[in-house]
Amino acid sequence: MTSYSTRDTGAVAADETGSLIAASKVNGTSVYNRQGESLGSVYDVMIDKRSGQVAYAIMSFGGFLGMGESYHPLPWKVLSYDTSMGGYVVDLDKNRLQGAPSYTGNSTPTWTDRKYTRTIDDYYGVPPYTF
Repeated sequence: MTSYSTRDTGAVAADETGSLIAASKVNGTSVYNRQGESLGSVYDVMIDKRSGQVAYAIMSFGGFLGMGESYHPLPWKVLSYDTSMGGYVVDLDKNRLQGAPSYTGNSTPTWTDRKYTRTIDDYYGVPPYTF
């Protein structure tokens, strides 16, 4: 039997390492552009059930106290984590963000529609996500 070292804190593990992070810690992480401007924060992540890979980060943008907020799906491939900024960085300025695929709390994207996900991938210039 293999033994693993754990901390006995009584809490569910939600730590991070140099390369791993709990999904619960990703949610709420700031997203910046290359110029250092804050674009929003990670609202949620879409994980492929079969491979376990994160396919998209859902970034919340704008609004106040949850009202008027829009959600922008970003292919996970376009994000990079910048330790000095303490958040994710994407090559996207605010003007281009306004034209990016998005939805509001009143609408629900159809993630099973390949045309929908292809629209996202095409906008960011990445190969289509396959599921």
